[in-house]
This record gives sequence, structure tokens and C-alpha cells, in this order.
Amino acid sequence: MRRMTLPRWLAATLFALLLLAPGPLVLNLTFDNAPESYFPKEAPAVLFDASVREEFPEEQVLVGLFGGEEIYEPENLSALHELIQHLEENRQVERVLGVTSFDQIRAVDDGFTVEKIVPPGAIPERSGSQWQEHVRADRFAPGLLAARDSSALAIIVRPTELEDSLQRLELERAFREAVAEAGLDERLQAVAGHVALDVWQLRSMLRDSAVFIPATTAVGLGLLFWMFRRWLVVVAGGAAIGAVVSPALALMVLLGHPYTLVTSILPPLLAALTVAMLMHLFNALSHAHRRGYTEESALAYSLERVSRPALFTALTTAAGLLSLTLSPIRPIESLGYTAAFGVLLAYCVVMVLLPPLLARFDRGNWSLPRRGIGGLDAILKAARGFALRRAGWIVAVSALAIAATAPLITKIEVESDLYEFFPAGHPITQDTRKVEDALSGVMVVEAVFDAEAIDGLQDPAALQEIRDFQRWAEQREEVDYALSMVDMLEEMHWAFHDEDPEFRTLPGRQDLIAQYLFVYDGRDLYDLVNRDFTRAIVLMNLNVTGAREIGQTLEAFRGELDSSVEVLDWELSGMGRLFAEQEELLIEGQLRSLIAVAVMISVLMLVLWRSAAAASVTMLTNLSPLLVIFIVMGAFGVWLDMATAMVASVAIGIAVDDTIHTYHGFLFYRRRGSSVVAALARALQHTGRAVTATTIVLCAQFLVLAASDFQPTAAFGLLTAIGLVAALLFDLLLMPAIVTVLAKRFPRLSLGRVSA
Repeated sequence: MRRMTLPRWLAATLFALLLLAPGPLVLNLTFDNAPESYFPKEAPAVLFDASVREEFPEEQVLVGLFGGEEIYEPENLSALHELIQHLEENRQVERVLGVTSFDQIRAVDDGFTVEKIVPPGAIPERSGSQWQEHVRADRFAPGLLAARDSSALAIIVRPTELEDSLQRLELERAFREAVAEAGLDERLQAVAGHVALDVWQLRSMLRDSAVFIPATTAVGLGLLFWMFRRWLVVVAGGAAIGAVVSPALALMVLLGHPYTLVTSILPPLLAALTVAMLMHLFNALSHAHRRGYTEESALAYSLERVSRPALFTALTTAAGLLSLTLSPIRPIESLGYTAAFGVLLAYCVVMVLLPPLLARFDRGNWSLPRRGIGGLDAILKAARGFALRRAGWIVAVSALAIAATAPLITKIEVESDLYEFFPAGHPITQDTRKVEDALSGVMVVEAVFDAEAIDGLQDPAALQEIRDFQRWAEQREEVDYALSMVDMLEEMHWAFHDEDPEFRTLPGRQDLIAQYLFVYDGRDLYDLVNRDFTRAIVLMNLNVTGAREIGQTLEAFRGELDSSVEVLDWELSGMGRLFAEQEELLIEGQLRSLIAVAVMISVLMLVLWRSAAAASVTMLTNLSPLLVIFIVMGAFGVWLDMATAMVASVAIGIAVDDTIHTYHGFLFYRRRGSSVVAALARALQHTGRAVTATTIVLCAQFLVLAASDFQPTAAFGLLTAIGLVAALLFDLLLMPAIVTVLAKRFPRLSLGRVSA
């Protein structure tokens, strides 16, 4: 019988170090859910976008929408201008756009002049209705800075390069404080844009972590107490969870990885897996006490029964999680590394460090209460009898059911939509709709044009190509607003000719264009072209936010640019491109992860069972729940996005836990001389109780995540719980049925063996 070799003082010291040492590192955890933290740093789209940002402003902005019947009254316009001035004093703000700060080109006696749409000094000179008509008549304001129906005005806060989500939160708070100081808080109707979305995602992440980490821990410990009715399991469980979760978070800090909405799943996930491992140990202790073992002998017997299968479950679960590291999405990769480390650490804590401490402090009774885990026996007895008596029927019905529903998998849509991640009634969703209805879409795409020579973008032929593409894009339903240097040049040409509508066109001579640019003394032009006139952008606001629709729009852009642009080089940039290409990264990562997890777990199964047939049976049992998850996703229209892309690897990594314990129990009794049916019956009686209890605990903990108002997190929790329930049913019914059928059809077939 196995003896514990780790001295108690050493176990206690290591346990204390795991609990206390990570604390200072965890305090340095970086909270960041900004889009930049998700994309691969070396991806072509990311590198190109970085080069564009070196010359052009940030397109991830904060939009404030102000409305009311009297919004154009002079006192409100003055308040808005004061707000703009106040915000531009903020070190995090590069510029603030509004009707009192955006350029307007007007005719004067000797040519044209550049002033503001609403000159601040002239605000008292006109009435509200006059300013309303003036703004409505401006070429650029409607759809950008003013509602087309004149019901609202907007302020666009363009930040400097912000490092993380916390800085975006700081900017959003500064904006709201400035609005209140300007006396405009009652007129503030919406706060939207990518900065606002990032802030709401950060809030959701922090709130979910504050709620779900203690909630999942409490649920797990509560169920442990209900099943074993001992306070010792609560204390040991809480300490074990702390000794696993804290070092995993510390590893995240050491790796330089931020804490994102994706990696926020780590603490509740590790808490659930640690509780599951504890469940097997405590169930084995209970079984040992019922057999007459006491204290250290019971602990030694329990470790003999569960330590080896627990090691392989830790390895297979870690393998499933490590497959996430193949994803190009950085937070998913980070979750893979840290969660795999946490699972292996959980094995060390539960199976190596905890037993010596239990031997020192455990003096209680482990007999099962009828209302606790012992209450599962009647259900398991019925399931056991059904699985062994109706084996062929179970295999046939399972195969037919999966075959009939498998086509639903083809209905899964690979899609991500940042603005669908929250419910329809959520503030960011409502505010975004208000801004889109009043102004234009919030998803930005830039068509970037490059000329070979300095001043190459003063060539009328080059400018005509830009103009033709922009006019083509403006006709598409997805494009709400477009702006380029061509628009500015047309305004200069129009104003220079006394605002004659016939001259609101692109100048046809390069020397005239150069003259206009020399006279121009405004600011907004150089947000659209660099000062060498070698690179220019067409800024487009799209009213689609889903990655698939954006991708289709970008393909249409590329097709038009390919066919119509000859003089200039071109490329697409902006948040729209980055987000659309994320869809391709998700598909790539999903395929890599599924292949890797299947290969790694298959190899581990071969090593553990030493039989290809046994490995095939257990792999079939483990892969079937994945089919169920994908079938559910297809049937109910659940998207494959950043969160649900992790479900497969996580679910198979967890599901294999119960399979290994159950099949190991079967081989354990076979080695002791039991027949196939008897060994299955005894394994299901003993380990079935533990795997059922484990599934109950894990499902309860993952269902807690389903309460999140962040839809991907909720979907992750719900789908993982569904996968675990399916895995339990396959372990208790399908796997015994397959083994029974194989044993009858092929009596000499090796069904595996385990070491003594």
C-alpha cells in the first residue's frame, strides 16, 4: 500500500508559500481588455495599423451625444465649447472635435478662409435656430458632429495612445466629470465609441471577477460540505483553491500577460477543477472508511486508488488547456498556459501537499450521509443496470441520435460582434444605437493611399482615384459617412470661386492644388493626409459591427480598389480590418486546438491503458460531448467567438477526468479477477458516485458564469455545463455499453490494463 513520503512540516511550508508568496505579484496584475491586447503583435494588419497611427490620429474615440430642444441655443453652444477646451487640457486627449473646433472653409474677398463651423467668438451673434441652419448647411458636420435631423450635437474625444483599459476608464471618467462641470450632464444622451465599449467591458470583467470568483468557490465548497457534511472539507478546499489560483495569477504577471475578459475565466475555472480533484480524494477516503481503514491507512488506501488516475486526468486536462496556446488570439493563448499550469499545480496541492496535513488533522468520520453524496447511489444503481442490460440498444440509439443531429454543426456561424456582447438593454448597447441613429456607424475603416514621391498626392490623377473610390464607397449601404482630403480640396476650390456650386469639384491642375494647400491654415486637413503628401486616408464609418459583415465589406472594398486604382498603392486599415481578421484567427485557432487536444489526449490514453482499443473507446466517449456542444451551438444559433472557441478544449480537458477515473476503476477490478460486467458494475458503483458528484459541482460552478451580462462569458459557462452533463451521461451509459458490446463480440480483445 502506498505510503506518504512528504514530511508534514515540508508540506505545510510549501502550502503556506503557495498561499502567501504570490500575493505581491498578484497585486501587480494588469487589467486590460483593449483590442490591441487580443491581436498578434506581428500580424500584418497590426503592423500596418501601427504604421498608419504614426502619421494619423487614433480612430478609437469617445463620442458624447448631447441633445434637447435647445441644444443650438448660444448658452449651450458656449457650454459645449468650454467642455471642449477643458477636455483638451487633459494629458490623455490629443484633440476634441465639435462644431466649435472643426474647420469650415468659407469664401472671402481675396480667396478663402478657414474658420470653425461655429466660431466661438461669434456664438452670441446668432439665435439657436440660425446656428441650427448654419450647422445643417455645413458639408462635414451632419453625420459626424451633428444629427442630420438637428436633434443633437456630438463631441468626439480623440485620445493620445492609451496603454490599457484602465487609462481608457480614467479618460471616460474625466469626460463625465467635465460634462458635469460644464452643466451639460442633463443633455448628455449617450457615450459611445470604442473607448466607451472598452470601458464597459472592463467594468463587466471586474464585476464578474468580483462576483464569480467568490461565488464559484462558495458553490463548490458548499456542495462539498453538503456531500460529506464535514467542515474539514470546506477548510481544506478553500486552502487548496487559494494555493492553486494565486500562483496561476502570479504566473500571468511574470509572463507579462494582462488580465482580460478571456483570462478572467481562469480563477473560477481553476477553482472548479480543484474542487473536482478534491471530490475524488474525499470520496476515496469515504470508501476507505467504509471498508474499515482508519486515519493514515485510509489515506494511503485512498491515494493508491485515486493518485494515478488523478495524475493522468491532470495531464489530459492540462493537455486540453495547452491546446489553447496554439490560438493566435493572445488572451486565449495566455489562458492556455496559465490554466494548464494551474491544473498541474492542483494535482500537486491535492495529491501531494494536502494528504500529510489531513493525516495530521483529520480525526473525523467519513461515513456518507444519506442526504449527501450517498443519496446518489439509487440513481447510479438504476443507470448501471440500464447500461449493462441494454448495451446494444444504447450504442445504437446514441449513434443514430448523433448522426441525425450532426448536420446542425454546419449551421454554426463564426462571428464576433463587440456590440452584441451585451444585452439589448445594456447602457453601451443603447448608447451605441443612439449615436448610430443620430450620426453614423461606430466601426471605422480607413482606405490608405500611398504615393511614391513627395507631393505625389497633389497630382490630380492620384486625387481622382481617391475621389472615385470614396464616391463609390459612399453609395454602399454599409457606409454611413466618409471623409478624405479630396473633400477639403473641393471645399477650397468652391470657396475660392465665391462658393459657386459648379466649382465644388476637384481642381484639375496641380499648381492650383498646391496654391490652395499653401493658403490653407487650418488643422483638419492634416488628419487626412501627411504633410509630405505621400500618404492619405479615406475615413469611413460603417454601420455594421459583426466580423463577418465587416469582412464582406472589406472584400468589396478590395475588389473596387484592385480594379480602379492604378496610380497609387493602397491598403485597408482601422479597427474594422483588425476586428474582421479576428474571425480568421478564431477559425485557425479552433482547428489547431481541436487537432492538438485530440492527438495529445489520444497519446496519453495509449500510455495509460496500453491498448489501442481502450484508447479508442475512451476517446470516443470524450469526443462525443464535443459533438453535443457543437450541435447545441448550431441548433440555437450560438456564435463561435472568442469565448465559445475555448469551450471545446476546456470541456474535453475536464470531461476526460471522469472517463479516466471510471475506466481506471473498471481495469482495477478486472486486474483483481472480476468479469467484464462485474468490473463495470463495481467501477460504476464506486467511481460513478465521485464522477457524478464532480459533475454536479462543476456544472453548478459553470452555471454561475451563465449569469454574466457579458454574453460570451454566459455562453461559455452554459455550454461547458452542457458538455459536462453530456460527458457524464456518456461515461455512465455509453462507455459501459460499448465495452460490454466489444467484450461479447470480441472476447479476446484487450481492453487495457493498469499497473498494480
